[in-house]
This record gives sequence, structure tokens and C-alpha cells, in this order.
Amino acid sequence: MQVATISSTTPIPGKYWQWRGYDVYYVKAGEKHSQRPPLLLVHGFGASTDHWRKNIAELQQDFEVYAIDLLGFGRSEKPKLQYGGDLWRDQLHDFITEVIGEKAVLAGNSLGGYASLCVAAQRPDSAAGLVLLNSAGPFSKEQPTVEPEALQTEIEPDFNQKLQNLLGDFAKSIFKLPLFQFILFQYIRQPWVIRQTLEKVYLDKSAITDQLIEEIRRPSGDKGAFDVFCSVFSTPQGEKVDVLLQQLSCPLLLLWGEADPWMNARERSQKYRQYYPQLTEYYLRAGHCPHDEVPSQLNPIFRDWVLELGVKS
Repeated sequence: MQVATISSTTPIPGKYWQWRGYDVYYVKAGEKHSQRPPLLLVHGFGASTDHWRKNIAELQQDFEVYAIDLLGFGRSEKPKLQYGGDLWRDQLHDFITEVIGEKAVLAGNSLGGYASLCVAAQRPDSAAGLVLLNSAGPFSKEQPTVEPEALQTEIEPDFNQKLQNLLGDFAKSIFKLPLFQFILFQYIRQPWVIRQTLEKVYLDKSAITDQLIEEIRRPSGDKGAFDVFCSVFSTPQGEKVDVLLQQLSCPLLLLWGEADPWMNARERSQKYRQYYPQLTEYYLRAGHCPHDEVPSQLNPIFRDWVLELGVKS
């Protein structure tokens, strides 16, 4: 079968999968290989399958590659639900079971990394391996992290922190006010604010294109997008990362954009190693989204690691 070539700027045509009565969007590229596991790419907060375009364009040459929009994001439906790690864990597990049909290597950035870790740790029959790219998620309180633990801090950490510094103990209650949430939602979806935020978390500013900004902005106009945004202010923290790592049994690769201003990659790496010392990791000169910022560096590492998994299996 002839495989269509995908460039790093070409939108990838996708399709919808029905999950629990909701439309979930995903894309597929490449062909199945008997000795190589398929890949499932999972975006971060506010992103979508579009954010993996530069990776799919290369990885499809060697693997069957899937990327999925988590429920509430991208082109997937945005119902009024309680969002969190358990919901997305079940979504990803069911997608692997029903659509992919075999164990996959899950790769997740930021929030998508946490969701992927939940799957690999708690649904091990779905995971052939796990790749975490500047993954989010809280460690236990006795293991404090410089990364804010609440999911909403991924929206605009500096803005969030300034308000908390100003309002002190009243900040959390302010964040829950519907009027404040609406104003904040309208603020962060402005193209200039999206660009400003990306400029803080991308080391290479040339990677911030109008196309990228529009891909992040577009889903915010969908029906239900505001409800999803509001849900992050009431979402209880999921299972702690250290607990999940102690449940993990598959191979783990950590890919760090070491210039990430939202987390100290070196310090966070030590915590992962404490609970899962057999991991493999690489540091890249990039920010919070190394897969999009430096794909030419990241893709070969990703590819070779997965190919090695195939050899060992």
C-alpha cells in the first residue's frame, strides 16, 4: 500500500472514534510492522494532534503512528464532565484496545505525559513502552516540585502566579468565580496572548508560527470549550507520579527540553530516577515542547529507542 507523504506543515486528515457516546478525533499514518510496536502520541494542555505533525512526518516512515485528541481538547467533543487523569487514562486504554488492537508505545507531552503514565502504570496490557516529554503531574507532598501542581497553571503560569502572589490565600476562591473564569478564558484565547505564552516556553522563537498559534486558538471556539476550561479549577489531583512510577513495568524514556521555564528538568529527573532507576533519558536544548521545537533532534532518539524495543522483544 502506498503511504502518503506528510510534510511538517501539512494538516493530517483524521477521523472520529465514538467513545462513551462522544466523538474523539485521531489521526493515523504509516503502516503496521510485525516486529515494531505502533506509536500513540498524546498532546499537552491546550494542544491537539496538530502539535505532533513534525514528528508524524518522520516517524511514519518506520512505524504505524497514531495521534489522538484527548476528550475536551482539539477536535474531540467537549462535554461538560469532570476531567482528569482517570478519564483520559480510560480513553487512551480503550482507544488502544478498540482501534489500535495491540500494545502501543505511548508518548505524551506535559499533561499528555501524565495521562500516558496513568495508562502505562495502571493499564499495563496497553503499553509496550512509555516516552515522557516534559511530563506534568504532581509528586507526593513530601517530594515537592518547582512545577505548579494544579493543571490550570499550564494555561498561563506567570499570570496565574502573579494573581496568587497578589491575592494570597484568596486566590483559589477567586479562580472559582464564574465571572473571573470567563474573563480569564477570553484573555488566554487571544492570539497575542498565545504567542506571548509560547515565547516564554519555546527557546527557538522561529518555531512559533502563525499556523501554530491558530492551531492552539481554534479549539477554544468550539461548543463546550469554556466548560472544559472551567473544569480544571475543580479537578482533583490524580494519582501522584511517584506512586504511578512504582506501578510501572514497561520501558521508560524521558526526553527533556532543559530550558523549560515551567519545570526544573534536572531536579524533576532525579525524582523519576528515584522511583524508576532503569529509565533512559536525554536532554535537549529546547523548552516545554521539545517535540515541536527541535523535532530534528528528538525524532531520531525516539525512533532508535523504539526500534531497540522491537529488537529486545
